[in-house]
Amino acid sequence: MTEARSDRRIEQLLRELTPTVLATMARRHQRFELCEDAVQEALLAASTQWSVDGIPENPHGWLVTAATRRWIEIWRSDTARRHREDRSTDAIIAAETPTLSAQDDSLTLLFLCCHPALTPVSQVALTLRAVGGLTTAEIARALLVPESTVAQRITRAKTRIRTSGARFVMPDNAERPARLAAVLHVLYLVFNEGYTASSGAHLHRVELSTEAIRLTRMLRAELPDMGEIAGLLALMLLTDARRPARTNATGALIRLAEQDRSQWDQAAIAEGTALLSATLPNATIGPYQIQAAIAAIHDEAPTAAETDWPQILGLYDILLTLMPGPMVTLNRIVALAMARGPDVGLQALQLAEPRLGGHYRIAAVRAHLLELDGQPDQARAQYTLAARTTLNLAERRYLQGRAADVWRG
Repeated sequence: MTEARSDRRIEQLLRELTPTVLATMARRHQRFELCEDAVQEALLAASTQWSVDGIPENPHGWLVTAATRRWIEIWRSDTARRHREDRSTDAIIAAETPTLSAQDDSLTLLFLCCHPALTPVSQVALTLRAVGGLTTAEIARALLVPESTVAQRITRAKTRIRTSGARFVMPDNAERPARLAAVLHVLYLVFNEGYTASSGAHLHRVELSTEAIRLTRMLRAELPDMGEIAGLLALMLLTDARRPARTNATGALIRLAEQDRSQWDQAAIAEGTALLSATLPNATIGPYQIQAAIAAIHDEAPTAAETDWPQILGLYDILLTLMPGPMVTLNRIVALAMARGPDVGLQALQLAEPRLGGHYRIAAVRAHLLELDGQPDQARAQYTLAARTTLNLAERRYLQGRAADVWRG
């Protein structure tokens, strides 16, 4: 194996092991912020030492031992805890691992990272760091914020977990629904940011959407009877299946109606629809399942013209009652226009606009409907307005291109 391939293998292995090692440490020692610091130093030592000595026979055990030794050093330097130093270092290092699986530990860690004491942005950053195994620099690049900002968010998150008194245990039955809702929301946010970046030069940040799918799979493996977990995973798979056809060779956005459907990932579509088919008849209906059903209708249509827009409109009506919000309202207006005509959609948009805020997609949707309604001058003006207000360069180029196409007629 070449040195470069060996380093890549070590990097991948460390990323895979990070959540289970951190979970083991947090379960044994509880103090999450100290455990996270200790694990990061163990990972740094491993990346250096393993490149020279090779990967040990038990890499997980190696990391736990290294992290535990570092944890003890940090713990001993904490003057408020010096009276506890009579505990045996050897006993700590040699402590038997409880009979919880790595998956159990990782799931507990995921719930801890989505503790209600944290803000959503801190939950996302901490989840990517602790459960996803991304470095601070990688998170900063993925979210297009300064590395110092990510570091501050993670530090504040760890402090809030400590001061809140949170422990490394699964939430009880009374607390679990709210905590699970937060976990699903964080995974949903991570996936959406990966699928359509809120800013930057590229439309996709594949590392984020891939990580969201991996974590959601892990969550479903531990809670297979939760319909909304299956719904979220199905939604991610059915949406991400279209990614190969969503941009051209230059990275420019291709809208859904114009995509080459032969490029869509049929395996992901099959998995997503199978999940949905198994879940919908048996689970309490939730917003992720409804969104997955909408995605499935798009994916299963042989052509854009054969899309069942009346059925999609009906699903958006249900979704609006389950998860009201500006983007759901805006998407329902598009479905309404496609099912009943652009003039109907334009009227609905005019009525709803005061409730939608100033999102650039309002202008983009209005431009699309005006174009369909045969009003090119007004459509061009709205495409231009939308292009000026989006922060994603790929979307901006697309909207500018639509404005130019409308002008050329």
